[in-house]
Amino acid sequence: MDLFCYASLVSLLFVIGVSFSLYFMFYYNYKPTIKGKLPPGRKGWPVIGESIEFLSTGWKGHPEKFIFDRMAKFSPLVFRTCLMLEDTAVFCGSSGNKFLFSNENKLVQAWWPSSIDKIFPSNQTSKIEAIKMRKMLPNFFKPEALHRYVPIMDMITQKHFTNEWEGKDKIVTYELTKNFTFWLACKIFVSIDDPERVKYLSIPFESIASGVLSIPIDLPGTPFRRGINAANFIRKELIGIIKQRKIDLGSGKASPTQDILSHMLFYRSDEDGKFMEEYDIADKILGLLIGGHDTASSACAFIVKYLAELPEVYDKVYKEIAKSKVPGELLNWEDLSKMKYSWNVASEVLRLAPPLQGTFREVITDFMYHGYSIPKGWKLYWSAHSTHKNPEFFPEPQKFDPSRFDGNGPAPYTFVPFGGGPRMCPGKEYARLEILVFMHHLIRKFKWEKLIPNEPIVVNPMPSPAKGLPIRLYPHNAQS
Repeated sequence: MDLFCYASLVSLLFVIGVSFSLYFMFYYNYKPTIKGKLPPGRKGWPVIGESIEFLSTGWKGHPEKFIFDRMAKFSPLVFRTCLMLEDTAVFCGSSGNKFLFSNENKLVQAWWPSSIDKIFPSNQTSKIEAIKMRKMLPNFFKPEALHRYVPIMDMITQKHFTNEWEGKDKIVTYELTKNFTFWLACKIFVSIDDPERVKYLSIPFESIASGVLSIPIDLPGTPFRRGINAANFIRKELIGIIKQRKIDLGSGKASPTQDILSHMLFYRSDEDGKFMEEYDIADKILGLLIGGHDTASSACAFIVKYLAELPEVYDKVYKEIAKSKVPGELLNWEDLSKMKYSWNVASEVLRLAPPLQGTFREVITDFMYHGYSIPKGWKLYWSAHSTHKNPEFFPEPQKFDPSRFDGNGPAPYTFVPFGGGPRMCPGKEYARLEILVFMHHLIRKFKWEKLIPNEPIVVNPMPSPAKGLPIRLYPHNAQS
């Protein structure tokens, strides 16, 4: 039994051991005052509810099973459970997505598990901080800024393939896609592009991602403790970078517009007119590096997986891009805009293996939904799988079919890999660009085959191939 499994088992036994005493201490005499009929469902174990089953279906590679089993048993619209130690209603289908996305800050607001506050302490006033970030980020993710990033993305991508792929007979895909997207995020967000420095910073990030959606038990060896330790390590490194950047800005060696970090150092809050503290900036950069790294690295790895399995799809992508640029010429915005079939392929990958499995909300006032009472204080969860893998919205949902995205594409609120409404991922277009640049160079340079034909998938919290997707490379004779 490896360390992770042992630590998980110890944590589980500990939780179960105290759950019953906590249950009788706090809940035995509890009399609910909720008016109206609650959604159908079950709470599971005392205190921990169904969190273990919710997480374990992902560890087994089928996160949608938790959702669809309960949709079939209780209701295809909404069901009750207990996740992350909280009473939770899971909203399902396009109607559930539409309701939540349309009622942001009216009936519901953003909510994160308590593990988030421990890993990102400066975000304990998360609602205010989220608003500040969403005011600031559009300056970097608006079209004119993204136009400027494309050649930078192209140069980093070419270096990545030269250093990590070319001359190799076999590679482990997921390890390299994580290196690629993290290098890109470091370059664009904090202007770090030295490969060795990037690798040094990248090592702890997997622990942070796992800790964010783990059960918040702070014991040695648990994913939660590893996440806290990894975040503290990265934060310390970022504060050092921030201090040096202040010196460089003061001496004219750096520009206030060169990256997000420099912008944050000059950003004054509209609410109080104050500059952000170094610790706050480090936390926000840490969050951006996670968001700009984990999701795209998963998507890139699954693009490699599906193109290996579907040679007819690979051939169509290759035909679209094979002669789009002469060797040595950098990609630009217009080049990526022409990769329509390639983006349809990437979108189908995001449908089948969405990096964002779903997110939580908190109820800020009692309301009724399809005849059920949803009490103030409850947590809500929406799952991309309730539409992405639902035959009502995507016929033959397990079939890989890029044509689903032709024309106007899927119906509204059914394809939600980046969320929706006011809280839609602000980096959606950034992710599209980095994925397309990756596809362009990958497919112009190589064909490949999987070395483990039926490699399982795990979700923790991002989907990933269990063995990292090892492949054998076959370089094209005429490479770009």
